[in-house]
This record gives sequence, C-alpha cells and structure tokens, in this order.
Amino acid sequence: MPEIRNYTLNFGPQHPSAHGVLRLVLELDGETVVRSDPHIGLLHRGTEKLAEFKPYNQSIGYMDRLDYVSMMANEHGYVMAIEKMLGVQVPERAQYIRVMFDEITRVLNHLMWLGAHALDIGAMTVFLYAFREREDLMDCYEAVSGARMHATYYRPGGVYRDLPDTMAKYKESQWHSGKKLDQLNETREGSLLEFIQAFTERFPGYIDEYETLLTDNRIWKQRTVDIGIVSPERALQLGFSGPMLRGSGIAWDLRKKQPYEVYDRMDFDIPVGKTGDCYDRYLVRVAEMRESNKIIKQCVAWLKANPGPVMSSDHKVAPPSREEAKSNMEALIHHFKLFTEGYCIPASEAYAAVEHPKGEFGIYLVSDGANKPYRMKVRAPGFPHLASLDEMVKGHMIADVVSIIGTQDIVFGEIDR
Repeated sequence: MPEIRNYTLNFGPQHPSAHGVLRLVLELDGETVVRSDPHIGLLHRGTEKLAEFKPYNQSIGYMDRLDYVSMMANEHGYVMAIEKMLGVQVPERAQYIRVMFDEITRVLNHLMWLGAHALDIGAMTVFLYAFREREDLMDCYEAVSGARMHATYYRPGGVYRDLPDTMAKYKESQWHSGKKLDQLNETREGSLLEFIQAFTERFPGYIDEYETLLTDNRIWKQRTVDIGIVSPERALQLGFSGPMLRGSGIAWDLRKKQPYEVYDRMDFDIPVGKTGDCYDRYLVRVAEMRESNKIIKQCVAWLKANPGPVMSSDHKVAPPSREEAKSNMEALIHHFKLFTEGYCIPASEAYAAVEHPKGEFGIYLVSDGANKPYRMKVRAPGFPHLASLDEMVKGHMIADVVSIIGTQDIVFGEIDR
C-alpha cells in the first residue's frame, strides 16, 4: 500500500490586510484542513516599546497606525487612559464629537471589511460600492484633521479643534465639470455637520444596495452559512469581543454595558446572531452600520444645537489658542514645552477600553511619575480572534479558510503592534 501523508501548504496572501504580513501554514488531508498555524511578527512595529520613550502626548499618532482601518477608535482608548490617570474632565461638546467620529470610524471599518470580504469570496461589485461611501467619510476625517487616515484628532482633554463651518469642494477638471460638478458639490455647500447629516439620510439606502447584492445571494450563502461556527460558550472562552462575540449570540457591547463619553444618552440596539457562523457575523456587522447611522444622526442634532468648548480648560494638558501663541510670549513657551516635554502623570496605572469596530480595544498604562509611560500594553481585539483560527478552520475546505479569515476582520498592525 502506498503511504498517504498529510500535505503542508503555505497559504496566502489572500485578504487585502494580510498581504505579506500573515504566513498561514496549513496541514491538509486532501482538500480538508487538519491544522492551521498562523505565523505573525512580519509587521512588528514595536509600538508598546516606542511609547515608553516618548512623552504621552507624542504617542497619539502611533495609535492611528495600529488598526489602520479604525484610526480614531484607537486614539480614543489611548486618550481615555491618560484622562483617567490625570482626572481630566472632557467638555460635553468634545464627548459628542468623539462619539460621532467613533461611529463614523465604525462605518468606515465595516465598509472596508464588507468590500474586502466579498472580494475574497468572489463578489467584485460590493467592493466598489463600499469604497464610494468610504470616500465621503474620509472627507470628514480630512475636514477635521487635515489627514484622510492618520488623524491624531483626539487629544487628552478633548479634541484638536471644533468642527469646520465649510467643506472642501470639488474643482472643475477634465474628470468633473458642469452638471456633474454641481451634483458632487451639492452637499458640500454648508458645514461639516450638514455634510454628515446629508450622508446619514442617504446611507440606509446604500446599505440596502449591499444587502440586495449579498444577503439572499445563493453563492454568498453557500460560502458563509455553517462555515466557522463558534458556540457562545466557546466564543467567551476564546476571549472574543465585538461582532465576533455578538455573532455567536452574546449581546455584549461596552457602549451599553460600560458606557463611556455620552453613549448612555444614545438610542441604539445591539444586533446579535443565532448560529455563530460567517453568515451571522455578516448580518451583525451590516445591522451595526444601521445602528451607527442612528447614533451619528443623534450626535449631529445635538452638536447643531449646542455650541461650546471642545478642549479642557486645564492648561497642564491643553495648549494655548493659536491667537494667544502668536501674541503672547508666555503662551508660546507653554505651547513649545507642552509639545516637546509633555506633562508628568502621578505614579499610577489605568486601563481604558472602548468598543472598537473589531471588539474591545484596551490600553493599559503604568506611570512612574515621569512624562513618559513606564509601560504600555495594547489589548488588541484581533489577537484572540486570530488565535482561534486553527479551531475555526479545522475540518473545513481550503476555500473556507478564505471566508474565515474574512469574517474575522483582521488587521495586522494591531496584532503585531
């Protein structure tokens, strides 16, 4: 009899955010996966170590680069940990702005996930649709921070600046002119809040378009239904959070269970799945986009009616205004010292967590009284999910590995840190 041996295969790169940063070693019996071994460390940035050599306020930019699809959500966890240790009060308007941008970030993340996941499984159109909406939301990022991705907009004590009264407009070019140009600039005539409001009014219709393409699509269901099932008990044991946990039927959401900022004033639901398969996790994330849209609407209504400061009045953490820095020598020195030396935090430790689009994103900071953290630890939501890959793919076919990597919504910046 010939000896039959299992075949070992290097799998990938498959997913857009796993190109060259994930080495997946599969042990195959024919086309069935017997074992899957994810090798990480190909994108090791050393963020946690780098943060120990920089003043607290200089590491905010590193947070954007962890999960580079959910930029402001990462910043939020970090600045909340600093605020906890300093006991800084954040103005109410800044809290609403943070919640609004957290939800804009959630929509940005889920659109990227939906487009990439569908593309992996073979549906091209959804990717193009999802990126059409991402473009509008990226413009919101750019309007407040000047950057489309790595915003560094949240600061300990509030946000960098208030929302702008004008939006950037498309200019006439060989691609846009006449009627088309007027159509593109139609929602850009007013302030950023009006632009976001116009987006929230048309977004539910866009979600319907994605659902028309996928939800009852025969091929989509064949590739996702009963694939990568995780029971509620096992999801808890594996340390799942976010849509991965809610997809298994557990209604755990930090925005409801441990509310931060103004989430306790928001009216929204927690979507949960029934069977814990790839299809359920898809439905949960799509429903989450609808809920995020509701939260953004509530924030826009409040922000329109309530002007006010967006930065703490505690000058230990807040820089002087631009006008002061240009007319007052002491203010200029204060500005310079704040951004070069930062501030010392009393010896203490704090853990702050936010409901990141991918799950619980936590920052654990330890201070020894200096102007730099003694230690920083990032609790990345994607790490426990990737650790469960072996268990989720066991017994499935090679083609299903693609669906399972997609359903986990993995970004390696936060996993390798």
